[in-house]
Amino acid sequence: MRSSARFVARCALILYTLFFIDGSKGQRQCTETDYYYEYTECDSTGSRWRVAIPQNPGFCTGLPQPVRGTECTFSCRAGEFLEMSAQECTQCAAGSYSLGSGIRFDQWDTMPAGFRSVATSLGNDPKRDAQPTCNSSSWVPQGNYLESNRDECTVSLIYAVHLKKQGYVSFEYQYPDKSLLFEFFIQNDQCQEMDQSSNTKWLQLTNHGEWGTHTVNLKSGTNILYWRTGGVVMRSSVVKPVLLKNIQIEGVAYTSECFPCKPGSFSRIPGSSTCESCPRDTYSGHGASSCTPCNTTTEYAEEGSSECKNRPPCSKKDYFQIHTPCDHEGKTQVIYKWIEPKICLEGISGAEALPESGEQEECPPCNPGFYNNDTATCSPCPAGTYSDGLKPCSRCPAGTEPILGYEYKWWNVLPSNMKTSCFNVGNTKCDHMNGWEAARDHIHSGAGSSDNDYLILNIHVPGFKLPTSESSQSVTEFGRITFEFETSCMADCEFYFMMDINRESTTVVQSWEKTQKRQTYTHTMLKNAAVSYTWAFQRTNQPSDVRRYVNDVARIFSITVTNAVDGVSSSCRACALSTQLSSSACVPCPPGHYIDTLTSKCLECPRNSYLEPHATPGSDACKACGPASRSDKDHRLCYSDCHFTHTEGNVTLSFDFSPLGSAGSLMNGPKFTSKGTKYFHMFNISLCGGQDRMAVCTDNTTDVSASSSQSEKAEGSSAVKTFICQSTIIPASRQGFHAALSSQSINLADTFLGATVDDNLEGIKARPNLFPQKSKKVPDINFFFRSFEGTSSCESGRSTVVTLRCNPDMSTKGVLSVPSRCPEGTCDGCTFHFFWESSGACPTCTMRDYHLIEGVCKGGQQDMLYVWTEPKLCIGGVTLPDKKTVPCQGMEFWVHLGAGTGIFTAVLLVCLTCYFWKKNKRLEYKYSRLVMSANKECEMPVADSCAVMEGENEGDMEDEIVYTKPSLFGKLKAIASKGNGERYENVQLNSSHSKALVWS
Repeated sequence: MRSSARFVARCALILYTLFFIDGSKGQRQCTETDYYYEYTECDSTGSRWRVAIPQNPGFCTGLPQPVRGTECTFSCRAGEFLEMSAQECTQCAAGSYSLGSGIRFDQWDTMPAGFRSVATSLGNDPKRDAQPTCNSSSWVPQGNYLESNRDECTVSLIYAVHLKKQGYVSFEYQYPDKSLLFEFFIQNDQCQEMDQSSNTKWLQLTNHGEWGTHTVNLKSGTNILYWRTGGVVMRSSVVKPVLLKNIQIEGVAYTSECFPCKPGSFSRIPGSSTCESCPRDTYSGHGASSCTPCNTTTEYAEEGSSECKNRPPCSKKDYFQIHTPCDHEGKTQVIYKWIEPKICLEGISGAEALPESGEQEECPPCNPGFYNNDTATCSPCPAGTYSDGLKPCSRCPAGTEPILGYEYKWWNVLPSNMKTSCFNVGNTKCDHMNGWEAARDHIHSGAGSSDNDYLILNIHVPGFKLPTSESSQSVTEFGRITFEFETSCMADCEFYFMMDINRESTTVVQSWEKTQKRQTYTHTMLKNAAVSYTWAFQRTNQPSDVRRYVNDVARIFSITVTNAVDGVSSSCRACALSTQLSSSACVPCPPGHYIDTLTSKCLECPRNSYLEPHATPGSDACKACGPASRSDKDHRLCYSDCHFTHTEGNVTLSFDFSPLGSAGSLMNGPKFTSKGTKYFHMFNISLCGGQDRMAVCTDNTTDVSASSSQSEKAEGSSAVKTFICQSTIIPASRQGFHAALSSQSINLADTFLGATVDDNLEGIKARPNLFPQKSKKVPDINFFFRSFEGTSSCESGRSTVVTLRCNPDMSTKGVLSVPSRCPEGTCDGCTFHFFWESSGACPTCTMRDYHLIEGVCKGGQQDMLYVWTEPKLCIGGVTLPDKKTVPCQGMEFWVHLGAGTGIFTAVLLVCLTCYFWKKNKRLEYKYSRLVMSANKECEMPVADSCAVMEGENEGDMEDEIVYTKPSLFGKLKAIASKGNGERYENVQLNSSHSKALVWS
């Protein structure tokens, strides 16, 4: 539709021109300088017309008539342009160039026509204008390149181009700092983003000072190109900006003119497709076909200069000192050299002369693993031999093997496997400068061509080779690099340590800003791969073309690399021997085995211990795992199996943390930077499991070099796989990003120290005061972790404590949180604290956690119900027994029997009481009668007289009455014998006058 509108406008312009010609008779005839040619839009048949457009309508008459133009797909070759009068391709003149069907932007003194720089804030809707805080953020022309913003504001560089055929866009860039996000994408004329893979959308990091090239195919039609930077800048220092230059677009229909060469370049022959840079000490202007030499006596010019500059007087900034190589006598001396290319003048007022060379002195000794065989150089020891650098090479004794690696601590010259270079930020590699220079007991950064140059030192390790007795399956560390350094700066210098694994992408491992005291840094290699270690020093991050801070320097005193496959040996270590008595060959130990010093045999580490990498042979190489932890089968690391027990008094609590899962996640925030940038911190935590159940934090912006298999596992080259890790998340709805961005992943815990209810373990302290006070009887369990990887702020590495608390009111996953007083998860930047409250942290249920409730008996049935003891502080384990209903008959029988027996006993006692009471009354009556009769002179009542049996000794009777109470058995016998007429009671009467037995 837009093409049709353009076609109608063109037609109207043609009619207007013809009408103007007819109505302007008498005016002068138009010449070729009064008009120019253009093509109309292509119609549906693929044809177009060439029309003449007046420079100033109405000034002349007689414009050429429209003629049929070339085919819409027509284009010229590189070095040619379409001459519209003849509609033929013509060579460009000297001093100009053409890409034929392409355009190039390589001059950035100002923003070229068609380019726009648009800034937005992370916290804003991308369709709205930026906040005032981002008004100053933009892409800035710097002559040879464009420089991006250095803050978290999102800045887009936009350019729209219409292609008549399929083509491509290519550009060069520098992207050294992953604190900024850098993406390139394409939209069509409907503002819809075209399909792109992640490796074309997100650009890879580049080495400091080096330029990378990026190429993306374009479709025919309208293509809107976006170069966008932004991110979450949380460092106090200024980040490294993204640099952009040499943008080239192929696929335009034609070019009707050639582009003149920019100042400082030239093209000497017609038909050129590029322009060459002027050599040193020459210059050129705009559209030059050759370069003009400078007056080298008083002037100089850098390569690609547009003018000559006056040579300044020589000063201390224009020379440096080095040590000469050792001569055949083993002597060296300090000499001074001018920095090349020399631009200063000697012998004029204020100029400083080059100092004289120093006296000769003894060369430093050879580095360990090298020897001096009465020559001027140090040579590496042959394979199987070793040397400390002071003595000749010796063969390792039987039962030992050489330890391979590098150990550089003497620096008369740079070792053969180290390379040094200098990169200028805006231009090209400064080959004429030495990046680093040897200085006997150290190496230091060189002068550079300007203060913002990157001074590079590199050492390449093709791989690592473990000692023969160590198994690659049982170690997590294949090698390590250790170096000692210091920096001394007046400006905002920065010292970088970087590495590139398998030549994929260079990443910054650690960096240090401004002056740093002498210190040691160690980095471990966790996989066997080719790696390049790089050190880079930059005196200032600000654009500069002079040497103002030449005295700012970085020094490296020693570099040690262990287990390098092409290394030399400085010593020998014991190895395991073959079981054959006659053999003295070293053999590898199985995973998790150490070398016994007495027998030289491989012995397995004890249960729940791990094998310390590169430890001295002996049982001490096995280190015991911490409390509540166990080792994997290869004794590589210790981990928690999700089970924990705690005994207090006579009560033992058992915990099973499996319901918490192998990994937990926490996204705290949101947080905002000083400019209002919104971001989150994502923490991934793995409490249980070994190497196969680690938490993973990925970087989906700069990690575009991972293979497809790695991408499926979300484990790219910059992914962090450990017990606890952290990454920075930018929401998808912010800044126009179509997906959530994850970057700046860091390792917080790669070693599990143990789990305990105590608040202190191996110097790491839990802080219960950071969390709510516990009110339950179940203790909190603290999981202690540590990462031994040091940083500039945490020299001893980071540590982490995860506190688990039982809360039966929560789900098994519960809630993972950080202290309210430390919303970043850490209060000091080195120790992180997490609080995980859930029912999954409760102990396992046992029989003591429930009790029985007996129901009432209804209809001869009774319910037996088991219930949990409240409050319930357990999970899983035993289950409640099912509810039971049992008959209550047996119980009623015994109740009835007991009741009947009680009633019968009570009735019997009452009856006996009445009976004996009645008998007692009768006896009292008889007794009273006997007493009364005893008072009369042997007179006894007739009816109640007692008969004295004959033969009784009457004289033996006493004047006394004795009542003998029968026993209970006698009474019962008497009662039972009533029916037989044997009703009697015995009463013994004793009197001073007589004794008688009274019967009744």
